[in-house]
Amino acid sequence: MSVPKPFLSVVIPVYKAEGMIGELVRRIKSSVAPVTGHFEIILVDDREPGNSWAQIKQQAELDSRVKGLRLSRNFGQHKAITAGLDYSRGEWVVVMDCDLQDQPEEIPALLARAKSEPADIVFARRAARQDTVFRRFFSAAFYRVLSYLTDTRQDPAIANFGVYNRKVINAVLSLRESIRYFPAMVRWVGFRSSTVDVVHARRAEGRSSYNFSRRLDLAFDIILAYSDKPLRLTVKLGLLVSAAAFVMVLVTLGRFLAGSIVVLGYTSLIISIWFLSGLLLSVLGMVGLYLGKTFEQVKNRPIYLVDEDTAQPVKL
Repeated sequence: MSVPKPFLSVVIPVYKAEGMIGELVRRIKSSVAPVTGHFEIILVDDREPGNSWAQIKQQAELDSRVKGLRLSRNFGQHKAITAGLDYSRGEWVVVMDCDLQDQPEEIPALLARAKSEPADIVFARRAARQDTVFRRFFSAAFYRVLSYLTDTRQDPAIANFGVYNRKVINAVLSLRESIRYFPAMVRWVGFRSSTVDVVHARRAEGRSSYNFSRRLDLAFDIILAYSDKPLRLTVKLGLLVSAAAFVMVLVTLGRFLAGSIVVLGYTSLIISIWFLSGLLLSVLGMVGLYLGKTFEQVKNRPIYLVDEDTAQPVKL
């Protein structure tokens, strides 16, 4: 028996949000209802240590339009988003965070812009981010570096929140690499895009699970996955050091022929050894990181594993 496709799917990765699930679902329903009654809400529990899964199951029992997935372990936010997208069926898909900083009341405006432009992607741009100074600084620095390394414009005010046409989601899902970063993948697939400035709310409760170490690890993964520019920069650095060394050889040889060097300098020798050793180790480390990520990809493991779900996916 075929099940009709919903007009809209709302995909939300969930982590440490047990106190916000009910309010989140209620606000999504009230915001989306004036636009369409044919929608689904997909909540993906990224195996968090709290009680979010019980809250998700409760919401699914109350309304069949709410669907829950529980991953077998913590795979990370962007792999959880992939799981939700795999299960989604809507003509349009909204991706948002669970902490209510992405406000459900902005969804109708995003859909209206997609229809009026027309656009296949409408990003929600956080005009005034309600985050800590450190988090805003780190985000701005990361996106500046990412823009340089990928030769694409990256906006730190834009994250996951937005509305995406089904063909965009299908294109993103066709990319099955192990390192997932949803905003960069959406940028890569292209299509017509637009932005809408939205109000970014303060976090309703708790603190973000993304500490400095996790943010740094994610930044390295993204840069390694979406750019080979670090490798090209190391080649340029190697050529620059070689050119400088060649100049120093000519200078040293000239001084020796002129008789101004009697005993070779111990200090310059030690400095050269340490400098070149550090440079070689850095280059080998960079190459090793790329080889490691390549090895991870060729193993071809699943991006995520589902432990429980409240509804089996429908094959379209």
